[in-house]
Parts: sequence; structure tokens; C-alpha cells
Amino acid sequence: MTPEIYLSSPHLGERELQYVQEAFSSNWIAPLGPHVDGFEQDLCATTGASYAAALSSGTAALHLALVLLGVSSGDEVMCQSFTFAASANPILYQGATPIFIDSETTTWNICPDTLETALKDRIARGKRPKAVIVVHLYGMPARMAEILDICQRYEIPLIEDAAEALGSAYQGKPCGTLGKLAVLSFNGNKIITTSGGGALLSNDEALIKKARFLATQARDPAPHYEHSVVGYNYRMSNVCAAIGRGQLAVLETRVAQRRANFERYVKRLKPLPGVDFQPEPDGFFSNRWLSCITVDPELSDGVTREDIRLALAEQRIEARPLWKPMHQQPVFARAPFYGSSVSERLFENGLCIPSGSNLTTGQLNKIMACIEETFSLPQDQRLPSQTA
Repeated sequence: MTPEIYLSSPHLGERELQYVQEAFSSNWIAPLGPHVDGFEQDLCATTGASYAAALSSGTAALHLALVLLGVSSGDEVMCQSFTFAASANPILYQGATPIFIDSETTTWNICPDTLETALKDRIARGKRPKAVIVVHLYGMPARMAEILDICQRYEIPLIEDAAEALGSAYQGKPCGTLGKLAVLSFNGNKIITTSGGGALLSNDEALIKKARFLATQARDPAPHYEHSVVGYNYRMSNVCAAIGRGQLAVLETRVAQRRANFERYVKRLKPLPGVDFQPEPDGFFSNRWLSCITVDPELSDGVTREDIRLALAEQRIEARPLWKPMHQQPVFARAPFYGSSVSERLFENGLCIPSGSNLTTGQLNKIMACIEETFSLPQDQRLPSQTA
């Protein structure tokens, strides 16, 4: 049955339609066009990045980032384990090996200490990684000062996967401007959407110029179709960019709305036994793309995140477990992993609850009442748990 309340649905306004109508009236429907140029300029103005390439997806952007850094077959790339598969899949596209790094508890993102331990070990084995991929999970910035220091000392380029973090900031600096290259996503469930789409950001003009070249099938300047290197069909369409321009104009409002949702959840649900939320340390600013809770069964009289998820599903409310760590995924079973069990515990006990900027007060109250009711039920009256 289709959910009545979605986890994170698109939230469109009027300006998007105006831009799309301009694209149709000018017959700029195919990839590239004035809205693509305008969207790239708007992204730079919003984030402070010097250059941007609008692309077909965040995954395409991350793939191009690895290509630009020369990652190829036999190489290794360090990657946060606690993330969506799209953060790691492009490593395999290049025939390289992901080296997965555990999280830490203050942000749920890559652990700097474990990262350095892993780097020392890989270098000692004669395998200096070609890049590090850090993810700003659910919009929460990673501990960037420490991570950047490590990458600089070991002379390894840093890629920011900021797919979930547009509008977030670290020590006053926007996410997406802290690494050598950064990735954004505008998938339908993100804080702003272009239907499907992404972007690659950098302060290095040469890298972005090459990214645009590779993303348009690497066509050489010639009157005929001439290709000297392998290219990709990764450019964003003018129509999708038109949607993005309208969406970007309300980004600040969307961030405020999602942060307000989060604060309402904290105020009402944190008193429940065993319930906690993703932290936001001093100097960190999350867009709260998704509101995430953890439930400790040892403190909650046995209530689990799965009990809550199933109770919400019964009310046609969409919720989902936190990301299953990449080192636990069958497709990455042979990839090395460094860390303990932080990401595993977060997956076992964590749940994403509805977070859309278009949630009504009534919907928020329904969600919170359902969660509260789950805690009031005796164990034998809860829905049977299922394997996540």
C-alpha cells in the first residue's frame, strides 16, 4: 500500500514551473542550454564554490571525480562505510578497491583516527590510496578539520560526498567547498530536486572544464565527431536545470523547515526511554535532510527501531532503517574494513523518520503519536519484527 506520509517527498513551488515553461517555449529541451549555465552559476553563488558542472546524477559526479583524480584498475580509495551504496559503487566502476572506514559517534561520519590508522596500514602494504571519500551523512558535516589535516599530511586528495548536505556548513563554511572535489545530488528525495540530477563542485577550474568535456562524450573540437578519450553521457538537461534553479531559490527556507521538524521531534520524543538523535556538535550546521533517531532496547523496555518502523508502516507512514554499512553489503564482502562496530550499531538501532519540508502539523503529530504509542504497548502486543 502506498504510504500516506512519505519520508522525504519533493516540495515544489511556482518559480520552477516558470523556468520550465521558458525551457519549453525556447525549445531548449535537450542537455545543455541557458538554464544549465544559470544553474551552475546559481550553485556557485549559493555554496561559494568557484566552479560547478551540472550533471545527470550525484553518482555520475562522483564517478567523474574519481576519473579526474586518475583512479584506475588496481588502485585503492578510502570510503566511509556508513553511507548509501552510490558513495562506493563508482570506485568499482573504475576497477579500484574500496577501503571502508568506520564512523565515530559525534557526527556518525568517518572517524578521523580510524582513517589515519587505515592510511598508515595501506601505505605500509605498498598501496597508497588515490583518494578519500567523506560523506556528510543525513546533512551532518563530518569532522573536516581533522580529516583535511590527515589528507594534507599524507598528500591524498579529498572528495566530499555532500549529496545529502546542500545547505549544511562546517565552521561557517558551506559543505561542498572543503575538499578538492565535491558531489551534490538533486534526486527526488533530496532537500531540493531537479527530478534526477547532480553536480560536481571545485575551486579548480581545469578540473571542472575537464569534467564537462568528459560528461558530454568527450567530443574533441572538430566539425565531425572525433573522440580521443572515453567519455560519458552525464550532462544535465536544460529542463531539469530549470527545475533546479527554482528549487535553489528556496533552499534557505527548506533548510529552516526541516530543522524545525527535527526540533519538534526532539522536544516530544527525546523523553522516551532509550531514544536519541543524531548529534550536532558546536560549529556544525546540518540541513537536517533526514531526521534520524536511535533506540537502545536495553533502555527502552525492549522497544526496537523495527517495532517503531512497523508501527509507522501500519499507519501508512514511511520510515526506513539507517544505511546498512557498506562493509556488510554482499557486493563489497571482500573489501577491507577498518574500525570497530559504530556503524553496525547505528544500523541496528537507527531509524529515519519523515522529514519533508512539506509536512503538516497534523502529519507530524500523527507520526509522533504513533511512536509514543509503540512505547506504551506491552511486548506481546507489538507487531512481529522482521529482518531489516
